[in-house]
Amino acid sequence: MSLDTASLLRSLRSAAPAGVLIDDESAIAPMLVDHRRLYQGRALAVALPRTTGEVSALLAWCNQQRVAVVPQGGNTSYCGGATPDESGTQLLIGLQRMRRVRGVDATNLSMTVEAGCTLAEVQQAAAEAGCYFPLELGSAGSCRIGGNLATNAGGLNVLRYGMARALALGVEAVLADGRVFTHLRALRKDNTGYDLTGLMIGSEGTLGIITAATLKLWPAVRTTATAFVAVADVAAAVALLARLRESAGERINSFELLPRIAIELAVKHVDGVTDPLSTAHPWYVLCEISSFTDEPLDGLLEQALAAASEAGLVQDAALAANERQRAQLWRLRENVPEAQRRAGPSVKHDISVPIAALANFVARGSAWVREHVPGGTLVAYGHAGDGNLHFNVSFPKDTASEILSREEPLIRRAIHDLVSAEGGSFSAEHGIGRLKVGELERYASPVTLAMMREIKRALDPNGIMNPGKLLAATP
Repeated sequence: MSLDTASLLRSLRSAAPAGVLIDDESAIAPMLVDHRRLYQGRALAVALPRTTGEVSALLAWCNQQRVAVVPQGGNTSYCGGATPDESGTQLLIGLQRMRRVRGVDATNLSMTVEAGCTLAEVQQAAAEAGCYFPLELGSAGSCRIGGNLATNAGGLNVLRYGMARALALGVEAVLADGRVFTHLRALRKDNTGYDLTGLMIGSEGTLGIITAATLKLWPAVRTTATAFVAVADVAAAVALLARLRESAGERINSFELLPRIAIELAVKHVDGVTDPLSTAHPWYVLCEISSFTDEPLDGLLEQALAAASEAGLVQDAALAANERQRAQLWRLRENVPEAQRRAGPSVKHDISVPIAALANFVARGSAWVREHVPGGTLVAYGHAGDGNLHFNVSFPKDTASEILSREEPLIRRAIHDLVSAEGGSFSAEHGIGRLKVGELERYASPVTLAMMREIKRALDPNGIMNPGKLLAATP
């Protein structure tokens, strides 16, 4: 340990609120490696504050000492956005102790929660008040609402309810110099200047640390209908979505696209997952509609699928007759990433294109993979209802790491260039983090990058907030 580091640690221990710094190596170790194990970092120290005031004190000290800060929620980032670098000079601030539900207002359909609440805890608190919070992620039991907002998380219900930014009425956040920005008013209409709440959401901890949020709620869902549908191709899936919109309108929660290979991987590698249909088909859609009233949705969905079948869009379908069957269908969908991980390494892409461009993009991307990656298998699945696909290229389990390292940059460049050509985004819902900084530099316009850097300099002039994430260091 250098003298400077030792001096900094003494100063930090003197300035930090009592009990905030932790020394338990077994607790610290998992916080220093990211969810996908792409990055292994080191930290000057790890702090677990319990209040917004304690976060403020830590950031004020860091800003004064020019010590970089890495905020961390549930450490479920797919892009390394919550992992410290390898220097051992950054302070990691975890939010997991800040788990209070500050209030739920069922009349106003809103709730205020602290950033360390897991998504599942937020959902449960809403349900106990007879309400519904619609953000739905496979990691609900471990991801935290502060991280969900900091990355503008997407998930399974974006088609109806929007991304995390659309689910927040306000936030409380600590800025780089320790000042606290408080905007937790539960208002649907508040036209008083710049959208500073929206600015903090999706900023990935580079402008401040979100410590609490006021969230939108909906009435409790009363009825749901879910179906697993076989289709010939992506174009048929897109046409089916249009028909469902005509018949079900805003009742459509989810519209998930799955290729045959995803079904096979999940059935093979995850216990308890079964194929819902007796015959194999090229593509599938898992769709769900719901209502806040006691509507007979099963009949509505069945009629819509029957009409689509007569039009040649649907090859087969299985409707969930009860909650157990519904859960089984969603278990299949939600375990595709785990099945792919167990099958072997993969080059992952989190892309979005306009829905009308989905079929063309999948066709072009599939053709490129077949021609240029003979050892890889395309597994393209995801939230087709909002144009978001996880366009992953899987490799056999015994693929040498040097082969994957050689192939990955070439694959990523080709796929992202195809996405750009279709007017899409290389990062639909996972954010930029550390992994995609170079991609943002390549695809964002110079004006966009300049505006982002100017905002960053205004709110974090000393550059202490999550450096190396989202934005590349300026020369």
